[in-house]
Amino acid sequence: MRAIWTGAIGFGLVNIPIKIYSATQENRPDFDLLERKSLDRVRYKRVNERTGKEVDWDDIVKGHYLKDRYIVVEDADFEEASPEKTKTINLQSFVNESAIDSVYFETPYYLSPQKGGEKAYSLLYRALAKTKKAALSTFVMRSTESLAIIRPHDKLLLLNRLRFHEEIRPASDAGITLSTVSKAEMDMAVKLIKQHTGDFNVEDYRDEYSKELMKLIRAKAKGKRPTVRKLKKKPKASTDLLEQLKASLG
Repeated sequence: MRAIWTGAIGFGLVNIPIKIYSATQENRPDFDLLERKSLDRVRYKRVNERTGKEVDWDDIVKGHYLKDRYIVVEDADFEEASPEKTKTINLQSFVNESAIDSVYFETPYYLSPQKGGEKAYSLLYRALAKTKKAALSTFVMRSTESLAIIRPHDKLLLLNRLRFHEEIRPASDAGITLSTVSKAEMDMAVKLIKQHTGDFNVEDYRDEYSKELMKLIRAKAKGKRPTVRKLKKKPKASTDLLEQLKASLG
């Protein structure tokens, strides 16, 4: 596994040299766009939408649409606005992980100690595990400032990038109004939840769609006709919510 960032964790006056590795991988098959008849790859062109003419990369700039016109932003402007480049993840405060709503969680990364930082890394891991806290921090990667938490996970430190509060749309924008329910319906729903409550084990769940899609692709590569699973038709259920809950419990 190749490190994508190297730097250090600032834990008070303790400096812990670390490397960051991506904790996720893409398992779904990639697809290219092809012309149906020739199977030649189809490429996109950069075209002026007014004239229809292709535009060279050297003649392309970035612009932000503001008050009925575009404001051109040059490379120097991005550089001027970029956060102070630092290779340190400063731990700013410690919080209960449960206090952070899942809506803020983004990308996970594994942290590993560099040579000479093993003992301080282990100390931070064990201290966070003992106090059951997560460390809140900010850091700069690829000229972008990110909010993050660091927490113990499976015998290593895991960094999770977090979304800033201003990135989250207000829930009220969805325009949801909760309906009233009867006591009988609530009792049935609670009973159904308890009936199917168990320990969470993510390994019990698989990306079945991607697996079936790759089976289909391999069959077509061998000239075989892939078998297409027919969708099972569900029996027509009662429209009465209480009757549906009773049938679910049965």
